[in-house]
Amino acid sequence: MRLIPALALLVTGFLASDCAHAADTRPFDVRDLVAFDRLSEPAVSPDGKLLVFTVSSLDLEANKRRADLWLVGTDGAGLRQLTRNTDADTHGRWSPDGGTVYFLSTRGGSSQVWRLPLAGGEAQQVTALPLDVGSFVLSPDGSKIALAMEVFPGTTPAATKQRLADEAARQATGRTYDRLFFRHWDAWADGRRSHVFVVPVAGGEPVDVMTSMDADAPSKPFGGSDEYAFTPDGKSIVFVARDVGRSEAWSTNLDLFVAPIDGRDAPRKLTAANPATDTTPVFSPNGKTLAYLAMQRPGYEADRLRIVLRAWPHGAERVLTESWDRSAGELAWSSDGSTIFATADHLGNHALFAIDVATGKVRTVVGAGHVTAPRVHGSRVYYLVDSLRGPAELHSIHAEGSSARRLTHVNDGRLASLRLGEPEQFSFKGANADTVYAWIVKPVDLDPAKKYPVALLIHGGPQGSFGDQFHYRWNPQTYAGRGYAAVMVDFHGSTGYGQAFTDAINGDWGGKPLEDLQKGLEAALAKYPWMDGERVAALGGSYGGYMVNWIAGQWPNRFKCLVTHSGNLDERFAYFATEELWFPEWEHGGTPWENPEGYAKHNPVDLVKNWKTPTLVIHGAKDFRVVETGGFATFTALQRMGIPSKFLYFPDENHWVLGSSARSATGAQRHSSPGACTFVTCRCVTESASGTASPYRRSPESGCPAAPACAAAAACALAPASAASPASATAAGCAPGPGCVPDHAPGTSASGHAGPSTHRHRPVALRPSGWQGQRPAC
Repeated sequence: MRLIPALALLVTGFLASDCAHAADTRPFDVRDLVAFDRLSEPAVSPDGKLLVFTVSSLDLEANKRRADLWLVGTDGAGLRQLTRNTDADTHGRWSPDGGTVYFLSTRGGSSQVWRLPLAGGEAQQVTALPLDVGSFVLSPDGSKIALAMEVFPGTTPAATKQRLADEAARQATGRTYDRLFFRHWDAWADGRRSHVFVVPVAGGEPVDVMTSMDADAPSKPFGGSDEYAFTPDGKSIVFVARDVGRSEAWSTNLDLFVAPIDGRDAPRKLTAANPATDTTPVFSPNGKTLAYLAMQRPGYEADRLRIVLRAWPHGAERVLTESWDRSAGELAWSSDGSTIFATADHLGNHALFAIDVATGKVRTVVGAGHVTAPRVHGSRVYYLVDSLRGPAELHSIHAEGSSARRLTHVNDGRLASLRLGEPEQFSFKGANADTVYAWIVKPVDLDPAKKYPVALLIHGGPQGSFGDQFHYRWNPQTYAGRGYAAVMVDFHGSTGYGQAFTDAINGDWGGKPLEDLQKGLEAALAKYPWMDGERVAALGGSYGGYMVNWIAGQWPNRFKCLVTHSGNLDERFAYFATEELWFPEWEHGGTPWENPEGYAKHNPVDLVKNWKTPTLVIHGAKDFRVVETGGFATFTALQRMGIPSKFLYFPDENHWVLGSSARSATGAQRHSSPGACTFVTCRCVTESASGTASPYRRSPESGCPAAPACAAAAACALAPASAASPASATAAGCAPGPGCVPDHAPGTSASGHAGPSTHRHRPVALRPSGWQGQRPAC
């Protein structure tokens, strides 16, 4: 589910605002979403007194986000910006003595490791390698750096750089492939692999610890520094890689390897006994135990991630969380090694838990919101938490779950100027009479005596969750700010409700999930009488886009309009076009030639004959997960059938729409009335000379005519109406008057982290659903 926030403007009208609020606050909109500062990557100083973290901020003029390092005391005092540079400074890490912060910076045009002494002085460049550094970790004694670079296996970084230059100078552009992947996520394969190198902080040649391996570490496309670690003695590296030869595209067998830092011995596989995923190595403070995450079922990327403990270096293993029916995400050891803290999806939240290392007993530390990046020092846990009420800020809590404190207030000023919709969770009986959870976000300035249109937002994954998270792409507050009620149902297949609930979608993509969406929407309409059941739109991306395509044929009379982003139309063809084949093979019970029935069971293309709902189709050219031909085909079918439809195409975006957040914001600005008080009628959909539908909005101050020819109420499909805004309808000759503007905002997305897990949000590397890498995202 990768729909951009600006797309809210493509399906929403303008609601008459309460001008009494205009002097001090205004409703939340997409411009605010892209303008928030975004916190990530916290790290606690060795003495426990300071936190360094990354803040990215919007530079509207440069049309990009900038990233700098900030410091704050672990008591919340002394917030200050540590770096100020036009290039990106990220990934702050402390030296063992706490006197220096190491970080990645793109200063000078290449991503390299830098350091900054806190006692004073300028930042100093530590590495000057021929290739960009993707991520890094410091050795326990601070004398060495392990880092990731992309090289041709068996060659040095310098040789790789020269080979790339030689290839760029060639006149011929053709490239041959003899195995999968030939492309992955949004990049074409060129033979390079991400490898882990070790280099002395004092300088020297980097050593590739996996030089001959034709595999990626960290894994692609989303792996980071959480996939490799120095051993406690600093003499070796433990890393994650999928080294499976030609079966790479249909294997989820990520393994842990250990290799000496001098590269003299080949890496040794630590997890050969497990044919499924092993990932995220984290050593205990005393160095005697390695914790990592493992799945049990090969080929299933949404299997439960269990915490496994391995006595280091040659001891036995045991599964710590076999009885805990949640899938662990990020891990952090307590200072005394008696507890592991883990994040996990849980009942519509992404919570923080503590697991006793001796007994496996689990307790909740932080249960509400979207918790990420737990860090431990002494008796306190430091973490980021966001929610449907606002973006992530740093917090801390006692390890026992008491005396929670908020440490930063970076976005408080912006939030104080905005009015947001109120979120609320509810549950209902869904398919199989199971309890299903859902969230709503109420329209800003809700008046229960009025009726409000509804946006049913469908998450991707499909093994994901639309929870209590401030998402930077699919954010229901963008709809609430425009006068919509947003409804998000965690249907069968969602995460955080036990593995059986997650597994329930396997082989049943259009069955129980659709039933849950149907029952969830009706439950919301019954519970909240101010929701207008006659004005409902369904929107989704990735699996959510598939579901919208399925809804179009299976539930064709329910919605006034649909939005499908990066959604499959034909499950059979999609198998042959995607890259990570393990996913459809698991979900549909094999390959299309082995089990054609699995791909035909709930295939949207077979119900195109039933389509009738106006639809917006969105796709990116660099989407190699759900390839662009899916979007082309969907739009072609809509147009051929004469259904009002539009196609929004991004030639430079992938499965997510991540770039040019500033353009998104200014695009929204151009298509919004200034100030807090905007007025609107329902959309008047007209036929242009070319025969395509042309929706317009009308604002009293714009001089748009009342359009009496559009008096019928039929086209008041979705846009909120007010007494001052007469309805308008589809009618020939209903043309916009002077000053009218299209009722949509062409734009691009806000970049940001990944949020609800979405269709292949976590490829087999299985980023924790709260990952802030960010992404992504997600």
